[in-house]
Formats: sequence, structure tokens, C-alpha cells
Amino acid sequence: MLVEYFPVLLFLVVATGIGIALLVLGNLLGPKKPAAEKLAPYECGFEAFEDARMKFDVRYYLIAILFIIFDLEIAFVIPWAIVFDELGAFGLAEMGMFVGLLVLGFVYVWKKGALEWE
Repeated sequence: MLVEYFPVLLFLVVATGIGIALLVLGNLLGPKKPAAEKLAPYECGFEAFEDARMKFDVRYYLIAILFIIFDLEIAFVIPWAIVFDELGAFGLAEMGMFVGLLVLGFVYVWKKGALEWE
């Protein structure tokens, strides 16, 4: 039974070997002429004025999470549109209810002020 897993093991060994070989070759054969300009931090053409670990406002994360939620919910519309003819009136009613709940959630988030960026 373990003989059946030999191709998988061989694949993992070869892939790991290729990955390590490419890293080593890039390190050995790559250019090594560091200059002050190349080693300097670059941020929009001028020196960094704050630490990279600065704190973000919670609203930034809230907007990102809301975008992901609404984006994923809209992704459910695509399979429905593909099989729309097969679902008939029942499918139309179900999708209408889904989109209605989506709009209701959007209005709720809007009224709560979660989409306001100040």
C-alpha cells in the first residue's frame, strides 16, 4: 500500500529540490552591488516619517470586512444566473428574497454609519 504513495513522495522531493536549487542559484549568481540608494528605505520618493507598525483606525478594518462580506454574497448571484432558466419562478422568488436581505443588510450598515470614512 505504501508503494502507491511513492509518486507523491517523489514529487515532493523533486519540488523541494528544485525550490532549494533555485534559491541557491539566485543567491550565488545574482548581482551583489549594494549602494546607499538601493539600501535606503523608499516611500513615495521621500524618507519615511512614521513607523511601519502604526495603528490603523478600526473603521478601516470594518470597511474591509464589509467589502468582503458583500463581495462574497454577490458571488452567489453568478451560479443562480447560470441556471436561471431551470429554476423558474421558485428560483426567482428565492433570489429576490436573498437580494432583498442583502439590500436590507446594506441599508442597516449604511444607517449605522459604518460606511462613513472621516
